[in-house]
This record gives sequence, structure tokens and C-alpha cells, in this order.
Amino acid sequence: MPVVLLLLFSLAVSIGMGIVVLVVRRATARQNEAGGVTGCGPAVIQETPCAFRWPGSWLAIKSRSSRAVQSALGLHNPKPCSWIQGLAGEEKLFIAPPVKGWVLVIGSGLPDPGEDIDACFRFVLELSRKLGQVQFFSTNRVLHYHAWVKADRGHVVRAYAWAGKTLWLQGAETLAEKELSLRCFDYLDPVELPAFGQPDVASLNADKVPLLAARWSIDPGRIDARFLEMEPGIAGESSWRY
Repeated sequence: MPVVLLLLFSLAVSIGMGIVVLVVRRATARQNEAGGVTGCGPAVIQETPCAFRWPGSWLAIKSRSSRAVQSALGLHNPKPCSWIQGLAGEEKLFIAPPVKGWVLVIGSGLPDPGEDIDACFRFVLELSRKLGQVQFFSTNRVLHYHAWVKADRGHVVRAYAWAGKTLWLQGAETLAEKELSLRCFDYLDPVELPAFGQPDVASLNADKVPLLAARWSIDPGRIDARFLEMEPGIAGESSWRY
């Protein structure tokens, strides 16, 4: 008889624990559905930034008119485009609505410094002549190529581009670069091999490009979710020939 009573007691305890676990899980699920857990997406309005995949290259243009940027780029076949589609990088060029005085331009239609640095130079300078302050950022997280350029009224204020070697170095190092410990090599500097188990300078620089963009202007990968429901941007193809 004592053995039977012990078995019944153990069974009762197990059933009770199971009920407690079930109740806790249901309560947690209801809390999440009520908004206790934030997510990333157009239906979620949150106070913290909503992280998207960072684009490979982008422009930040000091302007409050996306139409002015569209005109300067000579956009072909323009069409409305949501933030979600634009930030996904599926369009040749996506011109976002102004955010905090900056217009972002994202897409594969931007020049690649690693392929033709002269084309990148001409593109940024000509756009700066038309629009004033133009910033260009590029980062390749696989090859660790990276570039950042700040131009104003047709003049390069600061530029650095690296793709296995230094392609472009111009202007004085900015305070933001110093604070982020970004390292820029001269044209003839040899490539430094990292110590065993340590990341190399190129990868560290590439990872910090969005941080530099945030200090100079705005980081497209950290757009506040509240902006995602705003007016759509403009997508199309550039008429520029690099």
C-alpha cells in the first residue's frame, strides 16, 4: 500500500507541474501578442531603430527634396517604391523620402569603387556640384573592401577607398574617423597581415562604415521603424554612364 500511495503522489505532482508550465506558456504568448515583445517590420512601430540588411553602397545627400535628387540623377522609368522594397536593395536605384534633412539613395545602380574608382570620383563630384553636400559609402563584408567620401559643392572634403590596396585617399582625417579608430593606408603602404586569431584592419574598417555614416549623416541600416510607414520613395534606373 505505501508504494501505491507514493506512485499516486508522484503522478499528482507531475500533473500539477505540467499544468503550471502550460499556464505560464499561455500567459507569455498572450503578453507577446499584446505587444510585450517588439519585432522588426512595417507593422511594428517601435522606439528603437529597426535593423535591415545594410546595403553594399549608398548615398546620403543633404536635402529635403527627393524630387531634386531624382532630377539630378536623371532617373529613368521612375515609380513609387516603399521603404521596405527600397531597403531590400532589389531596385537599381531607390531614392528615399527625406529623413532628418538627408535623402538616402540605395541600389546596385551606384558605382562600385572596387571596379572603377575614377567613375566613382566623377559620379560623386558631379552630383555634389548639383546638390551640394553628398556622401558616399561602400562596404563589402566578404572581401572587406570599403570606401567613404564626403563632397561639398563639387569639392572633395574627405575620401578613402580600399580594395586590396588604397585606391583613393584625399583630404584630412575627420574627427569621426579618429574616434572610431579607422585606419587609412597611403597609396604605397604594404598590406598588413594580422596576428594569428586577430581581425585585420580591412575587416575592422569595413565593419565600421555604417558607424561612420551614422556620425556623418545617417545609417540606412538603422532607420527608425516609424519612418517605414511614411510616404513612399522613388525607384528607377539612373541615366548616368560611369
